[in-house]
Order: sequence, then structure tokens, then C-alpha cells
Amino acid sequence: MKKLFGVIGDPISHSLSPVMHNRELNELGIDAYYHPFHIKGEDLKTAVEGMKVMGMNGFNITIPHKTAIIPLLDKVDPLAEAIGAVNTVVRENGLFVGYNTDGEGFVASLKEDWKDDLSGEKTLIVGAGGAAKAIYYTLLSKGVHQVDIANRTVQTAKNLIENQPYQADSQALSLKEAEASIGKYSLIIQTTSIGMEPDIYSSPISLQGLTPGAFVSDIIYNPGETQFLKEAARYGATTQNGLAMLVYQGALAFEKWTNTKPNVTRMKETIQHCLGGTSC
Repeated sequence: MKKLFGVIGDPISHSLSPVMHNRELNELGIDAYYHPFHIKGEDLKTAVEGMKVMGMNGFNITIPHKTAIIPLLDKVDPLAEAIGAVNTVVRENGLFVGYNTDGEGFVASLKEDWKDDLSGEKTLIVGAGGAAKAIYYTLLSKGVHQVDIANRTVQTAKNLIENQPYQADSQALSLKEAEASIGKYSLIIQTTSIGMEPDIYSSPISLQGLTPGAFVSDIIYNPGETQFLKEAARYGATTQNGLAMLVYQGALAFEKWTNTKPNVTRMKETIQHCLGGTSC
């Protein structure tokens, strides 16, 4: 019987996950299909119950259900529980188990594009939303302790730091404070939506004073080079957009569902093909 995977969200039509996963399932000869499900918040409980009854093997969760789904699951991985968000559900022995592969996917992308040992890097995260939290907690869980957080609302950054369960050397900064001390960071991660449509000419902070050779990542993947990354490159940084994170978080979910490692290069090519304006 063909296995069924999918993604749930509201909205969902923009998701590139179906084309990425379905190509990989086909290329690897796995008898399965990945389908997008448009699920409203008020229907989430019924949808999860229905997916369990119909024998669904696993699914992704995107906005706005990553937190609301937690009490509807049978088990939650400790890291996902700490983050307070689940983006991947796996059927294990008949139970729905929740994981968060967002932060793990980001760390995997850093290791591919930059270096394996991140523990000594002085890090700045710009933003304090859900993506920032997943990345922050995952970095701390991997032994990266020097991580500051800059946010428009400083109290939100403080709350994030105060509530994390790991060993950390972290400060909450205003955006102006982050700009003033930008030269001390070797790793800078931009997690806000600033730089996406319609703000493609905007950047959350100035990078003037950035140390040449720093690694600067923006989790936005469309456009492929935000103003933030353009400025970082002008100051001599190595830059990375969010495409690798998108692919790796999907690859980690794929492996959990199928016990098969997907071809990450091929997954990237699939997404780039779609982003290039070709119908997917």
C-alpha cells in the first residue's frame, strides 16, 4: 500500500515541500506520496485525528500550527518540547511523535557551507520569533554558548534567553546596540521577514563595522540575495541564504519518515528550479 506523507498549514498553496519530497520519493523508488493539506486552526484537532485513523505515516507542520499541534500529539521530542514548536510528525509504533527539524536543518546548513565546529563562535541572532527560537535552542544544544539576540522589542529577546534550558552566555540587545557591536561577531543570523516581498530593499540592521571573514546567514531564500546579504558581502563576509536550511530541515524529516537518506543536492536543484520561475 502506498505510504502517505504531507504538510499542513494555513495557507499552504505556496509550499515547495510537495514538489521537493515527491521528486525525491520517485527518484529513490519509494512507494509513497506527499500531499499539501490546507487546515484551518479550528479544524486542526479533527485533522490530526483523521490522519491517524487513515494511517498517515508522517507530515510536516507550517504556519500557524507549529505550537498548537503539540497537545494533539502522543509524544514530543525533548528539543522540540523545549523550543515549543513542532514542524515534523512521525508515526512510530502507531503513535504520532513530534520533532523540530528547523534548527537542526539550519545547523546542518552551516556545517555544509562553513565549518563543522561551531562551539567557539561569537554569534548574533537578529530577531526573536519562532525561527530564531528554534535556531537559538539548537545552537545551545550543540555547545554554541556565546549567542546574543537582537530584537526590535528587547523584552522579547530577554524572555527568550531567560526561558532557555541550556548553558548560555547570552545578552538581549536592541537593534542599535547590535549595530554598535557588530564587529565582535563571527556568525550573524538574520531570522526576521525583513527583506522579503514587499520589503526587498529593507534590512533589519546596518552591518557597517562587520569583521571581514565573518559568516552571515539570512534564512530568507526568496529573493536569493537580500539587502542584508548584499551589504554583508560588500564588507567581506561569507554569505548564505535560507535555501540550505529549507532543504536540510526537509531532508531530516524525509529520513525520519523513510529511514532513507535523500539526495540533498538533488533536493536543492528541485527548489532552485521552482524559484527560477519554472512551473513546478
